[in-house]
Amino acid sequence: MAAPEQLHDLSRAFEDALTRSGLHGALRFLNDRTPHRFTGVYRYDGAMLRSVGLFDQYNPVAGPGADAPLAQTFCSLLPRLYGTLAFPEASQDPRVSHIETPVVSYCGVQLRDADGRPIGTLCHFDLKPCEPRISDLHFLEMIAPLLQPAIVGVPTEPP
Repeated sequence: MAAPEQLHDLSRAFEDALTRSGLHGALRFLNDRTPHRFTGVYRYDGAMLRSVGLFDQYNPVAGPGADAPLAQTFCSLLPRLYGTLAFPEASQDPRVSHIETPVVSYCGVQLRDADGRPIGTLCHFDLKPCEPRISDLHFLEMIAPLLQPAIVGVPTEPP
């Protein structure tokens, strides 16, 4: 696990990337730290999960990802699992066995509004098994409030 001062330095570097390069550049910065192919920001919108921004290391210039029915995503579980979820392979984790999706590996945290209500997610994911680092969750939780402006003001409805 990264030391607190390392996480603080990473947080400042992330904030700088967000300021200089916008959401896409910030997601690239995050993706450089993980074995997962994708890093995304999503917002809850009723029964749908809407893509706000996505970085794909195989296609770095791609725009936002596709929207999906919320119930068919691992992001739908975050409000019930205290805001974090990580696993290397979905088929080996009983918490997610009921969700049918091509996503195999996931590491995500809840995004909240100023009142603490769930409004979306920040996550790394892949279509093949990946071992998420425990420090990824701590770091993603630390920087999640910095992403709130990317999705605040857009009508959302938590699950």
